[in-house]
Amino acid sequence: MPRAARPERTGRVAGQGRRRRRRRSLRAVGGALGCRRCGRAVFWARRGWGGTGWGGACGCRVLGGRSSEEAGPRAAAGKVGRGLGLPRAGGPRGRGWGGGRGGGGAGSCRGGAGRADPALAGRVADMAGSRLPRRLFLQGVAAVFMFAFASLYTQIPGLYGPEGILPARKTLRPQGKGRWQQLWETPTLLWEAPRLGLDTAQGLELLSLLGTLLALGALLLSPLRHPVVYLLLWAAYLSACQVGQVFLYFQWDSLLLETGFLAVLVAPLRPASHRKQAPQGGRAGALPHEDLPFWLVRWLLFRLMFASGVVKLTSRCPAWWGLTALTYHYETQCLPTPAAWFAHHLPVWLHKLSVVATFLIEIAVPPLFFAPIRRLRLAAFYSQVLLQVLIIITGNYNFFNLMTLVLTTALLDDQHLAAEPGHGSHKKMATSWPKALLATLSLLLELAVYGLLAYGTVHYFGLEVDWQQCTIHSRTTFTFHQFSQWLKTLTLPTVWLGVASLAWELLSALWRWTQVRGWLRKFSAAVKLSLVSTATVALFLISLVPYSYVEPGTHGRLWTGAHRLFGAVEHLQLANSYGLFRRMTGLGGRPEVVLEGSYDGHHWTEIEFMYKPGNLSRPPPVVVPHQPRLDWQMWFAALGPHTHSPWFTSLVLRLLQGKEPVIRLIQSQVARYPFHKQPPTYVRAQRYKYWFSQPGEQGQWWRRQWVEEFFPPVSLGDPTLETLLRQFGLQDKSPARARSANSTLTQALHWTRTQLSPLEAPALLWGLLLAIGAVRVVQALLAPWSLRSSPVAPASGEKRRPAPHKDSGAASEQATPAPNPCTSSSRTARRKK
Repeated sequence: MPRAARPERTGRVAGQGRRRRRRRSLRAVGGALGCRRCGRAVFWARRGWGGTGWGGACGCRVLGGRSSEEAGPRAAAGKVGRGLGLPRAGGPRGRGWGGGRGGGGAGSCRGGAGRADPALAGRVADMAGSRLPRRLFLQGVAAVFMFAFASLYTQIPGLYGPEGILPARKTLRPQGKGRWQQLWETPTLLWEAPRLGLDTAQGLELLSLLGTLLALGALLLSPLRHPVVYLLLWAAYLSACQVGQVFLYFQWDSLLLETGFLAVLVAPLRPASHRKQAPQGGRAGALPHEDLPFWLVRWLLFRLMFASGVVKLTSRCPAWWGLTALTYHYETQCLPTPAAWFAHHLPVWLHKLSVVATFLIEIAVPPLFFAPIRRLRLAAFYSQVLLQVLIIITGNYNFFNLMTLVLTTALLDDQHLAAEPGHGSHKKMATSWPKALLATLSLLLELAVYGLLAYGTVHYFGLEVDWQQCTIHSRTTFTFHQFSQWLKTLTLPTVWLGVASLAWELLSALWRWTQVRGWLRKFSAAVKLSLVSTATVALFLISLVPYSYVEPGTHGRLWTGAHRLFGAVEHLQLANSYGLFRRMTGLGGRPEVVLEGSYDGHHWTEIEFMYKPGNLSRPPPVVVPHQPRLDWQMWFAALGPHTHSPWFTSLVLRLLQGKEPVIRLIQSQVARYPFHKQPPTYVRAQRYKYWFSQPGEQGQWWRRQWVEEFFPPVSLGDPTLETLLRQFGLQDKSPARARSANSTLTQALHWTRTQLSPLEAPALLWGLLLAIGAVRVVQALLAPWSLRSSPVAPASGEKRRPAPHKDSGAASEQATPAPNPCTSSSRTARRKK
C-alpha cells in the first residue's frame, strides 16, 4: 500500500490482528501452501514488523484468489525472500502479496529465518550471472568427450592394434628414465597398461571405454560434473593423443584438450544447491570466483574465430582473396554431405556474398564477445551459431562444430537462458533519469556498432546491388599490404582488449568477495579466489603465445615470461594455435586416391571406402559426430605424393596381408570388402580428380577423371615395398610381446569389442545420442510428478509437524497445505512476534 494511502493507527492495529491470526493458521499447516493452479509449493516468510512476504517456485503465484497477472507486475515479480535462501530477482521492497508493509517481492525479506529446500532453490531461475551457461557448457563438453572417445574406440584395432596401420606399442618405449620424468615428458596413462596385463592398444581401448562412460555420466548426472571427472576425461584424451600419431594430429583434438582443461576450472567443487549462503546483494549460491574460469572460454572462442578468419587472408590464397572459395569448398572438402551438392550449385554471387559474411563473422564480430552491452554479445552469439550450423549441414566435421557451439555458451547469461513464464510481459517500471540516460546511450552505442559493421562491409568488399538481375556484386577493395598493416596495428590492441576484459572480471570477483558475510566464509572465499585468479591469469598468459602467431611482430613483442611459461607446458596442450581452412585446395578438381587390388596384376578391382568419395553413384554420407580418421588422412594424402604420407605404405602392407582390423576401417561389414575371402596379391593406388555432377545427370553424384598413378603396384616381398617400409621405419623388427589373454580385464575388453564390432561407428554414436534423448524425455516427464508427489525435505534437525484437522483463517480455506514445513528457527521468530 502506498505511504500516502496508509490507514490510521487503529486500522493498522486491526490489520495486524488479522495478519497475526492468518500467520497462526499458516503455522498450523506447516508454513507452506500449494498453488491452486499448478499444485506447486508456495512458501511464505516474514519481513519487517507487520507483513508477510509471499513467493514461490510456480509461475502462477495464485494467492488469495488472485493470480500474478491479476495482482500486477509488482506481485508477479515476487519469488522468495532472502531469508528463505532463494535468488532475488527484482521487485519492490516493502510491498508484497501479504497485504502489509513487509511484502515478499523477489527476495526483499529481511527477518525471515527459515531456509528453503536446496532442491527448490535450484529450480528457481537465477536471472543474473552465468550459472545456466556454465551448466550448459559442462554438459556440452561432456557430450563432445563422449563422442570423441566412442568414435576413437571403434577405430583402435585398425589404427593402433598389433595388426594396425601404426601400432601404438612402438610409440612407448622406456628410455631408462625415472617413472615421473617419463610421465612428464610423455604424459600418458598408457605407461601403466603393462601393470594391468594389457598392451598399449588394449590400454587405449580401456581408456576410451572408461572415457565414454564417464562422459555419459557427467552428461546425465549433475553430481558427476565435478572438476575431478573433467580432469580424468582430459587426462584420458591427452593420453590417447600421445600415442595417436598422425591420426590424432587434428586441430579439433587440440581444441578438445584445451576446452576440457578449462572445464576442470569451470566445474564447481560443490553443487550450487549445497551452498548455504550467497554474498550479500549478490546472486544466490554464487561464489566470487565462479565467473573467472568461464571468461577463459570466451577468450578461447575469440582466439579460435579471429585466427581462423585472419589466416584465410594472410595465406594469400587466391580463392579467399577473390571471394570464390565457396565455389570450390563444398565440392573439395574432406567429407561433404548431400546438402553440399545442392549448396555447390547455388549462384556464384551468393557464394561470394557468403565469403564476405564469413569474414564478417570470423574477423569483425569476435571483438564484440567482450562488449559491455549485453545485446551486442547476444548478436555475436547468434552469428557464430548460424555459421556453425551451416557448416554442420554441408560438411562432416565430426565434433569440431559441436565443440565450437559449446564454446559459444560463454556469450550467454542466465537471463537469456531462463525462459521464465511471464518474464518480459510486464509493464516497465519508471526508472530514474541516470538509468534512462544510460539505457539511451547504450542503445545509441549499439546502433553505432551495427552501422559501423555495415559500412565497413560495404566499403571494404565493394557491395553493389544490381536491381535488374536481382544480385549483389562483391569484391575485395583492399590489398594484402594494407591488410598486413591493419593486422599489425590491431593484433596488439586485441591483446590489451583481453587484458582489460580480464581485469574487469577480476575486479568484479573482488567486489563479490567483499560482500561475503562471516570471517570464516570470507577467508575461504579469499583462498579460492586467489587460487582461481592465479590459474586464470596464468592460462591467459600462456594463450597469448600461440595467439600471437597470427602476426609475427606481435609475437616478438610479448613478455618473455609468457614465452617461458608456454614452453614449460606446451606438451600438455593447454593452449594451442588455430587457423582452419587456411588455403582452399582442389581448385582444378578434387584430388582423390583410389586403391585397387588384383590377383594377377592385370585385372584390377577398386577398394571402396565407406565414407570418402569413390563410387560415382553413391551419395555423400552423413557421419557427424563420428570422424573416420583413415578417410580423413586419405584426403590429405591425395594433396601430395605418397612419400609425404608414410603411413600409406603401412596401409598397403596390411591390405596385402589381409588384416581384418584394417579391413574394418574400410568396410565395417567384411563381406562387402571385395577381397574378403583371400587377400589381393597386388595392390596399387591411382589419383583421380572428382567433381560434383551437374543437376541434369540422373543417378550420378560425382564425375571423375584419371590423373596419374599414386602408388606403384606392389606385392608381399616386393623390393619397392621393403625399401619404403625400411625408409619410414615401419618394419616389425620386434614382434609384439605376448600377453596373457586369460585375465578378466582382457576377456571383458574382448567381449565388449565382439558385441560392438557389427555396428557401424555412426550408428553407435547416434544410438548413444538417442539414448540420451530418451533419458532426458523421461526425466522431463517425471519431473512434474516428483514435484507433486515428493515432499520437500525439511531442514537439518527439524521435526515434521502434522497438520491439524481444523482450519482457521482464510488462507487455509483457499489452498491445500503442502507437506513440507518451515524450519524451527523461523517458527520461533514468528512466535516472538
